[in-house]
Amino acid sequence: MKVRINGEDKEVPENLSVVGLLEFLGMAGNRVAIERNLDILPRVDWQSTAVQAGDSYEIVHLVGGG
Repeated sequence: MKVRINGEDKEVPENLSVVGLLEFLGMAGNRVAIERNLDILPRVDWQSTAVQAGDSYEIVHLVGGG
């Protein structure tokens, strides 16, 4: 199915949770923030949120430093 990730259309497998989407994309989930369809998606909802065809995600890597 097709979803939009950071402005680009991507084909991803069906029946993924947001956690599964991150795994499919090869992204570690410990230092990212996710916006789904223009709403911030709380981390506690990642496992229970199903990725749907046509969803739009902005996935931002958090960088620390000093």
